[in-house]
Amino acid sequence: MYDSPVAWITGRRVPIDAINRSLIRRLEEGVPLISEPFDDVETQLHISNMEVLERIQRLKEAGIIRKIRARINQRPMGITANAVAASEVPGTICTEHYACFASFPGVSHCYLRQSVPGRCDYTFYTVHHGRSRKGVLLQIRKFADITGAGNYVVLFSTEEFKRVHAARMKEDRSVPA
Repeated sequence: MYDSPVAWITGRRVPIDAINRSLIRRLEEGVPLISEPFDDVETQLHISNMEVLERIQRLKEAGIIRKIRARINQRPMGITANAVAASEVPGTICTEHYACFASFPGVSHCYLRQSVPGRCDYTFYTVHHGRSRKGVLLQIRKFADITGAGNYVVLFSTEEFKRVHAARMKEDRSVPA
């Protein structure tokens, strides 16, 4: 079994065999912060530490793995103001602007969606995190000033019900709906 849309688009084909599938599932669960983080993966998959690293590298080069990074619990660090900003952005905004917005500190998500005429005219969405509502609102105002978005709405989180990584690879080879 080969095809991953990303692997095909990048021109690199990487087999998504049973070992790669298991490796991806393990990486999605998280990597321990220890000197030899892949020792348990190596033992479970019956492959060498070097092969684990080589497979991760090939999956990364193919675009199947984008990055491996730490996932922090932000609330104990004082990051308690979280908001989604939805904006009507003029059609004159170019791709470089979106890349700039995505790089702002405190922005975890930045994406475009189709409007639903008459129901929802917002097309540009950003998710902001900060230590205070005032700081988050100032950052969103800066976005609005840069984009010329006169119409936007800010929705702050009031309570967190779920905060887990999104499972993408299930045992039965399917992906969540």
